[in-house]
Amino acid sequence: MVSRLPRAPAEAVIEVRGLCNRFGKQSVHENLDLDLYKGEILAVVGGSGSGKSVLLRSIIGLRQPSEGSVRVFGQNLPSLSEHERSMVERRFGVLFQKGALFSSLTVTENVALPLIEHAGLSRADAEHLAAVKLALAGLPLSAADKYPASLSGGMIKRAALARALALDPDILFLDEPTAGLDPIGAAAFDQLILTLRDALGLSVFLVTHDLDTLYTITDRVAVLAQKKVLVADAIDKVAETDDAWIHEYFHGPRGRAALLAATQLNEV
Repeated sequence: MVSRLPRAPAEAVIEVRGLCNRFGKQSVHENLDLDLYKGEILAVVGGSGSGKSVLLRSIIGLRQPSEGSVRVFGQNLPSLSEHERSMVERRFGVLFQKGALFSSLTVTENVALPLIEHAGLSRADAEHLAAVKLALAGLPLSAADKYPASLSGGMIKRAALARALALDPDILFLDEPTAGLDPIGAAAFDQLILTLRDALGLSVFLVTHDLDTLYTITDRVAVLAQKKVLVADAIDKVAETDDAWIHEYFHGPRGRAALLAATQLNEV
């Protein structure tokens, strides 16, 4: 719950300015601004329909915004050539909400695929490197030759994380990474993300509703409300923002329990 990063100078690896996302006559985002700084874990929260996943997809290039700009590593993605954009996007690692593993491929094959397709490695070399990524994600060797259907929810998340790490990304995007996990599994996954950030120097863009995650590993929290980023700051400052949704979210029973648990953890 305390920022682990020096506050200045901070290098923005993602700069979102004036972002608008509209679906027909429905507007999800209007004039949305947000930065992700190098080496930080930024969590994005908001009520249902606030456009958290839409924002993530806009940043990684899966959706073309109606208006506004998204600059990554100082470059405006829509203005780049296909090759230039591909080179920037190779610096992304994405863990989708339900893993999005290929059901017809084993865990090793899922992780090796981007190494074969994008890095041009042979299958043997790709699978050797995939084993390293699986170890980084905390998966046992026994899971390597299994298919996604035979994995637990927690193992699917870790396999998807290993695939996201395959190309040694600079930015890791996580969409509800602890959704569906039991409390012990979720806590272990949180600590894994924190360890990987510290060990690999990753910048992490995290969409979540998990209050334990927010209090345990984030440097900043951005709240989506009123079609924009209402506030983006350290969690203790965000929690004191004068807004009804924020007050209910952070000061309700679950918010108080998460704060107490994080405080006790910090005292250990």
